[in-house]
Amino acid sequence: MYGFMSGLSDPPRSGRRAGRRLWLLGIPTTLAWAAAGWSGALGMLDGFRLMSLNRLDSWGVDAGSAASLVLFFSVAVTVASSLGFAMLWGAGMSVNRLGIGFRASSLTAALGVALGSGVAIPSWTPPESVGQRLPFLDGKAEPWSDVDWVVYYEPYLLPAVSALVALVLIVVLLRAFLSEAEEEDRTEALRQRGRRVTGHVVHVEFTNVWVMGNPRFVVHVRFPAETGERTVVATMVTSLFQAPSRGSAVTVRYDPQDPEAVLVEPGVP
Repeated sequence: MYGFMSGLSDPPRSGRRAGRRLWLLGIPTTLAWAAAGWSGALGMLDGFRLMSLNRLDSWGVDAGSAASLVLFFSVAVTVASSLGFAMLWGAGMSVNRLGIGFRASSLTAALGVALGSGVAIPSWTPPESVGQRLPFLDGKAEPWSDVDWVVYYEPYLLPAVSALVALVLIVVLLRAFLSEAEEEDRTEALRQRGRRVTGHVVHVEFTNVWVMGNPRFVVHVRFPAETGERTVVATMVTSLFQAPSRGSAVTVRYDPQDPEAVLVEPGVP
């Protein structure tokens, strides 16, 4: 039988606070990625696009402003990455919330790049020749390949693709929030109304995974119930000081009416 565990998981109120932190951090992180998308598009991609399409050095007399945009891009990416890392930590200590934090951070990056590169669309430099490359020395002009046409429409493709990725991440993130909310409701219901007994670990496997510096284990726990002894298999993330071992006691809460509803927590009260 499989159940669910709360090793270092936070109570529902902590989950709500983590959600608010994600929203508060998400706004400046999105703006920072928007600044990175705008400066990166005009400071680097614009020049590379012209060099790819026209076979010439596109920096020319605008090298100074382009260099400034590259510097601005570096600062914006550094700030955005730092805020995104803060979102990862701010989501919470459980495995589920770590995944939600990663998806939320990815959403801010995709949404910010879509906004920033979208604002930059009118400022992209038009190529000197459309449909063919400029002749090199005394050579003949060459028609654009399919890849060249993709590069030509890059000012529109970059924000469009980023917006599509952001839309997918919004759907995934909403589903993750709903799933976490349902799990928190089940966990809180078991904490409030579940039958509490003392169980014992009969088997431990270290998964070689660390979550926020804490080891993750798969444990088999045996506990007494009305119909006799039962065994549950679940995942536990604990501190090093609470790492489970064979024979160690844990707290088990279960619903006699629902065999699948089992909550295992390290230690005993």
